[in-house]
Amino acid sequence: MNLSKIKTLIDFVGRSNISELTVTEKDVTVRIFRTSPGQEAVAEPSKEPESTTKPVSQAPSSAEKTSYAVKAPVFGVLHKAPAPGEPPFVAIGDAVEEGQTLFIIEAMKVFNTIAAPRSGRITHLTHIDNGEVETGDLLAEIG
Repeated sequence: MNLSKIKTLIDFVGRSNISELTVTEKDVTVRIFRTSPGQEAVAEPSKEPESTTKPVSQAPSSAEKTSYAVKAPVFGVLHKAPAPGEPPFVAIGDAVEEGQTLFIIEAMKVFNTIAAPRSGRITHLTHIDNGEVETGDLLAEIG
């Protein structure tokens, strides 16, 4: 499956009311899902016929806590900057707007943009950069 076809499918999911779409072509399965309403769709390509990964809810960890956890929706290589040698998208203490790019996760040569689920200040950032993250790993907290 080529990148153009995957981008078209991501755009389709982003414009529609569906929350998940799985497409298989030859021996490649691509699962595109929206992790929360209004957030960009992301693609998770896989060589397996079925994916067992579930979308991650981005909700406060307790009733008293007002910060939101931003978790990795897919396994892949986390990039904190848009390109090598450039400054990171965000740093601790930065004010972010809902939908602002925080990270990129590269999974099977597909670059998934991780956007802020809400506006606020970055209170925690992962130390991982250009390293692997697992689905559900805490990447940042927005207070």
